Amino acid sequence: MTQANTSSMRRGAFIVPVVCAIAIGVLGPLMGNYVSDFVVKVMILSIFALSLELLVGMTGLVSLGHAAFYGIGAYVTVLASGSEGGNLALLLPAAMGAAALYALFVGALSLRTRGVYFIMVTLAFAQMAFFVFHDTKVGGGSDGIYMYVRPAIGKLDMENRMVLFYVVLASLVFTYGLLALVRRSRFGAALAGIRVNEQRMRAAGFAVYGYKLAAFVLAGALAGLAGFLLASRDGVVNPELMAWHNSGEVLLMVILGGLGHLRGAVIGAIAFTLLKEIFSTHAVMGPLADHWQLTLGIAIIVFVALLPKGLIGLAKRLSPKGAA
Repeated sequence: MTQANTSSMRRGAFIVPVVCAIAIGVLGPLMGNYVSDFVVKVMILSIFALSLELLVGMTGLVSLGHAAFYGIGAYVTVLASGSEGGNLALLLPAAMGAAALYALFVGALSLRTRGVYFIMVTLAFAQMAFFVFHDTKVGGGSDGIYMYVRPAIGKLDMENRMVLFYVVLASLVFTYGLLALVRRSRFGAALAGIRVNEQRMRAAGFAVYGYKLAAFVLAGALAGLAGFLLASRDGVVNPELMAWHNSGEVLLMVILGGLGHLRGAVIGAIAFTLLKEIFSTHAVMGPLADHWQLTLGIAIIVFVALLPKGLIGLAKRLSPKGAA
């Protein structure tokens, strides 16, 4: 591949997300309530998927407990807002900080294991968090707790539908931009080296454990950001947010979109949410909508079998060069 082609690909990788973000921002006020709410939901899930992409795609750490940080961010937002409502500038760092703190605790212990043991340990820690909020009065039990007043700061009140829309869009742009910078940094290069050959990186003198722990904490903080936004959108949280199937769903989004690509995580979140919406709609699927988990599962199996590199690899496969 020539240097000109490489530069062109890099420009494309930068321009496409910027154009998409601007288009969403411009179209936001024109959207109806249903479409606007759906787009906000997809953007929040995209942030959640991007946070896991940092672990799975960039570092090679497959976690099945990522939903714990998502749920903790959401719970801290509701608990800290109280009956009078909370300051957005205080609640946001509190949610991200609490998720990052739990990620530091979980990562410090689980990163001493590898492979399937790492997967099981992260799942165990997530289930512990689930039962803490499910079985105690702290989180309102299985019913969860409600947010009385959504976060605000000055005129930036998330009770307003468009304010919420633009705060979520800005958060997605921030998360994507931050992870794009991480990928191009020395830290990102070290994570890529750890993903490919951890032993060689250790022999080369890199503090592998420290790099993996830093990635784990950053991923936890970003999942906490997604949790904060979800709580602000829904106004209610419950322990199901931390359940193992939520960790499985976000992992499916990353795989469906294409591992190792930031755009893949966003595409995967969009595709997964759209498929879920279509398969569970009676107007589209008829009686099959009552069994949407079955049809969704079959669709994902077909996608993964036909597109091993995810949906992001579809364009390359359809191009003349890719087909050759």
